[in-house]
Amino acid sequence: MNGTTAPSPWLPTAPCTPGRCVAHPHADGRDRAAVRTALAVLRLTAGTGAVLVGVLLAPAAALLPDAIRMALVRRWVRAVVRAFGVRVRYEGRTPGPADGPLLVVANHVSWLDIPLVAAVLPGRMVAKAEVRRWPVLGVLAALGGTLFLDRDGLRALPGAVRGMTGVLAAGGRVVVFPEGSTWCGRAGGRFRPAAFQAALDGGADVQPVRIAYRPTGAAAYVGDDPLGASLWRVVTTRRLTAEVRLPERIPASRHPDRRSLAAAAQRAVASDSANRPSPSVHQRSRSRSASASSARTPA
Repeated sequence: MNGTTAPSPWLPTAPCTPGRCVAHPHADGRDRAAVRTALAVLRLTAGTGAVLVGVLLAPAAALLPDAIRMALVRRWVRAVVRAFGVRVRYEGRTPGPADGPLLVVANHVSWLDIPLVAAVLPGRMVAKAEVRRWPVLGVLAALGGTLFLDRDGLRALPGAVRGMTGVLAAGGRVVVFPEGSTWCGRAGGRFRPAAFQAALDGGADVQPVRIAYRPTGAAAYVGDDPLGASLWRVVTTRRLTAEVRLPERIPASRHPDRRSLAAAAQRAVASDSANRPSPSVHQRSRSRSASASSARTPA
């Protein structure tokens, strides 16, 4: 999810750091601060409780038919995001089961990206192996069928691509954040092409997804930012809004190789914000205007 200090071709790092890129709550008067703190504690409790409910019910949900289970997953993750105080806006056509297998690719800003995508396009998530060891969330990810990858070496890439290809060839969906690391939301990394080979080999189209947050930076989970600090920043931010846009899907058959396909997906995600001003990745934005939110995507 967030960056690592060890350079890796599969798990790249972003220049974004919490101190330079992450928005922090503004200071309020004592009375208002007390109210906001109480509301933040309520949101944190509600969000954590919603996550735990999912963990407890996951084994039983796994026994349900796929269509029913996916519908429950979508409702549950939307409830989790809303419980943490995040408002969500979805735009674009949502592909259905009749649309066939899909490689879903999105820009990566926050841990919130995962439930946001799952709420509209549930599928087999791809995550680094360390996520399996996370408390609560690791168990939930494993129960959700996450494809855990050792992304610190090139040796893992062929097996990872074969795993994704198998899911797609069987008619399923795979969700990837091909930038390989989280970015602050005012800039993005290059889409890494490896995952797109799975779409070519598995006969799947690519569904680009663009995620942006307002205010920019409040939801960012970058560098060595602790998860607890990110959670607190999210629940204390007023009117935190996530915008999820689904551009037209991209037929993999129209592209000769994975690099061409990755570039097309990156353009589709970035083009939505091409005409918006984008502050430097090294500046902290204090603006809450729509123009300050410019999330670009590569992998």
